[in-house]
Amino acid sequence: MLREDPDLAEGLEPEQRAQAMEALVAREIQIPAGAWRPQPPPGLQDGLGMLVLKGVLIRRSGVDRRFGAELLGVGDVLRPPYGHDESALSITIDWLVLEPSRLAVLDERFVRQLAHFPQLAGRLFSRAVDRSRQLGVNMAIVHPARVDVRLHMLFWHLAGRWGRVRSDGVLIPLRLTHAVLSDLVAARRPTVTSALSELGRRGVVRPVPEGWLLSGGPPASVSPEPT
Repeated sequence: MLREDPDLAEGLEPEQRAQAMEALVAREIQIPAGAWRPQPPPGLQDGLGMLVLKGVLIRRSGVDRRFGAELLGVGDVLRPPYGHDESALSITIDWLVLEPSRLAVLDERFVRQLAHFPQLAGRLFSRAVDRSRQLGVNMAIVHPARVDVRLHMLFWHLAGRWGRVRSDGVLIPLRLTHAVLSDLVAARRPTVTSALSELGRRGVVRPVPEGWLLSGGPPASVSPEPT
C-alpha cells in the first residue's frame, strides 16, 4: 500500500520503511463513476476504514431534501456506517463517484500488520482529522448570503488541494457540475448557474475542458489560518 501512498511512510527510517513497504498489503476495490451504495467489505468492522488511492467522490447528507456535501479524493479515509444512525432526524446519505476510484480496504488483517508500524497508524488518524477540518471549512463557506461569494471561496479552497498553477491562472482539474456545486455551497442549482455567470462576467472563474480556471487572487474574505 505504501507504494500507492508513499506519503504515509514519511518519518520512517529507511530500513523500517523498506520493511513496511513489503509488509503492509491491503485489498483493493474499484468503483466506476456514478452513484455508489457502499457496502462494508468483510473484516472492516474491526478495521480502520477505506483509503482513497485514486479518484474523486462526493458524499451528500440530506435533511428534508436539503443537502450538504463534501468532496473526497486521494489520501482521504472513509468508513461505511454499521447499524443505524443515532440522530433523531431522518437523514439521507448518498455517494456519487465523480471519477472512477480505487480504495484500499484497511480491514482487521491490515490492522494486525499495522501494529508493527505504529507511526503509520498516527498518520492515518491524522488523515481522518484533516478530513473533519476540511468539512469545518466547507461549513464556514456556506454562510455568506451571496452565492457568488460562496462559490468563489469554494473554488479557492479546492485550489489549495487540487489546484495547478499555469500561465493563465490556477486550474482545478475537477469536472464539477452545477448540480454538484449547488450541494457543496448549499444553494439551489438555478442560483448557482446565475452566480457562475456573474463570476465569469467578472473574469475570476470560468469553465474549461479540464475543469475550472481561476484568475486573479482569492477573495479578500478568505485568509490563511494562524499558525
